[in-house]
Amino acid sequence: MSSVGIGEGLGYAATTMTGEHLEAILKMAGAKAEKDGWMALPEGGTLTLHVAHDGAGMTISRIEGVKQDGELVYARNPKRELFAVVRSDVYAVALDGEAAAGKVVRRAGFG
Repeated sequence: MSSVGIGEGLGYAATTMTGEHLEAILKMAGAKAEKDGWMALPEGGTLTLHVAHDGAGMTISRIEGVKQDGELVYARNPKRELFAVVRSDVYAVALDGEAAAGKVVRRAGFG
């Protein structure tokens, strides 16, 4: 049995999330630095981290603050629950609402 890396044979090379990628996403979302090293999204703005490792995936939703420490990414939600993941396992970030435009969209029945 052989293994094939993500993107092999599809005409592109897979890359992992870097600190620069995450910083650019947070900047686009309008996140501001707090004194304790956290990047906080604007009031009412949240994001979702999509994470996968060894074929098992999960989403961490309604994140309002992110902090990077080396390869670790810490994420907190409004309930102050804390999540820690390895940055290279993060493969996508979804901005919930229109955080980049400074507007919060409320969807009927979702939130």
